[in-house]
Amino acid sequence: MNLLDNELYKADISAAAALPFPWEKLKDKSLMITGASGMIGSFLIDLIMSKPELNCKIYAIGRNAEKARSRFGAYRNSGLFEFISADINNPFEVGADRVDFIFHAASNTHPVAYATDPIGTITTNILGTYNLLEFAAAHKTERFVFASSVEVYGENRGDIDKFAEDYCGYIDCNTLRAGYPEGKRAGEALCQAYIKQKGLDIVIPRLSRTYGPTMLMSDTKAISQFIKKGVAGEDIVLKSEGTQLYSYSYVADAVTGVLACLFYGKCGEAYNISDEHSDITLKALANVIAEYAGKKVVFDLPDETERAGYSKATKATLDSAKLNALGWKAAYDMKAGLTRTVDILKAVNN
Repeated sequence: MNLLDNELYKADISAAAALPFPWEKLKDKSLMITGASGMIGSFLIDLIMSKPELNCKIYAIGRNAEKARSRFGAYRNSGLFEFISADINNPFEVGADRVDFIFHAASNTHPVAYATDPIGTITTNILGTYNLLEFAAAHKTERFVFASSVEVYGENRGDIDKFAEDYCGYIDCNTLRAGYPEGKRAGEALCQAYIKQKGLDIVIPRLSRTYGPTMLMSDTKAISQFIKKGVAGEDIVLKSEGTQLYSYSYVADAVTGVLACLFYGKCGEAYNISDEHSDITLKALANVIAEYAGKKVVFDLPDETERAGYSKATKATLDSAKLNALGWKAAYDMKAGLTRTVDILKAVNN
C-alpha cells in the first residue's frame, strides 16, 4: 500500500490541513523544501499538496531522484510540484526568479549517518545552509525556515529541568559525533549573520526527536529501530539501560510546529517544538512498543559504528512555552503517536 492511500495517514494530513493557520499567506506563492524525501519534508509536501486551492508551487530538493519518484509519484503530473535533484553543498538553481519561502530540512539525522558520513553531516549544516541563504538573498525570499535541533543544547549541566531557547549546555567539539550539533549551532549563527548583513527574514524551529510513518527505513535512531521491530513483530532491542530521558514529537505535530514558526514566529527567534506528554525514557518508550506488538524488550550492546554516532546526552527535554504562546499545541501524546506509526507502517509494508 502507498502511504498516501492509508486512511490513518490521510487523517493526519486532513487534521493538519484543517488547523486555523493563515494559509492565505501561501496562496499563489512558491515553497522550496530541502530534505524533501525525509521525515519532515515529505509530510510537509503531502500537507501542502492536499490544499490545491492554495496554488502553492513546491520545489522539492533532494539528492535521490529514484527515491523521489517512488515517494512523490502521485504528484508527477501536477504543475504545483517539481522535484529537483541537487546536492545543496553545491550552488544550484531552479527555473524561477523568485522563491517565496524556503524550508531547509536537509541533514544527516541519525547515528550511523553521523558515524559513516561525518564530513557530509557537518558540511550540509554549514556549507549547505550557506548556499541556501545565498539563494534566498538572490531570489527575494520572504521567509527562510532553518530546521534546527534539540542537539544544539548539548548535555544538560544539571542546573535545569527543561531546555528553554536561551540554554546552552556542554558539547565536546573534539569528537566525530560533534559534527551534527556543532553544525546546527553554526547553521543558526549563519542565519543570524544573514539577518543582520543581508536583511533576510529567518525563523528557527528547534525540533525534538521526531518519529512517524514518514521515517526512512534506513534511520538508525533508537526510536526508529524500536518502531521497525514493532512493525516486524519482533522483540524490541534496547542497547543501553534506557534511562535517557528525551522529548519526542510525532511527525504531524512537528510539521504543524514548523508551520506555526513560519506563520507566526518572530524573525531571528528560535522555537522549541515539543510537548510534555511526549517526554519519555528510552526504556519506557521501548516498553510501549513491545507491549503494543505483544513482544518483549531485550538488551544488547551497540556495535562500534552505532556507539560512535550515539548522543551522550542523558536528559534532553524541551520547554515549549514559547511556541505554545504562538497558539501551537500537540495533537498526539507519546502512546498515540507510537501506536499510530506502527499501525500505518504495518499496513503500508504488508
